[in-house]
Amino acid sequence: MSERCPVCGFKFEREQGYFLGAMYISYGLALITITVGSVLLWLVGGLSMEKAVIWAVVLFLPLAPPVTYFARVVWLHLDWKLDPEA
Repeated sequence: MSERCPVCGFKFEREQGYFLGAMYISYGLALITITVGSVLLWLVGGLSMEKAVIWAVVLFLPLAPPVTYFARVVWLHLDWKLDPEA
């Protein structure tokens, strides 16, 4: 991730541990994605629930980096909306 926005100069990394909140957002997004994928594989694919969960996790792995970056963007937007002066 860049240190600053190339357009407006907004500093992304505020302080050490700034993106800890983004980890919670990323976890929630991953949990929702894996749950929905598991249910779809279970209902549509006819797999057992255990196999559906395993396959949903395996299929989610390539999505982990984009979800992490998206969570960081959401965290930055929340922080900017709540405290635009910082």
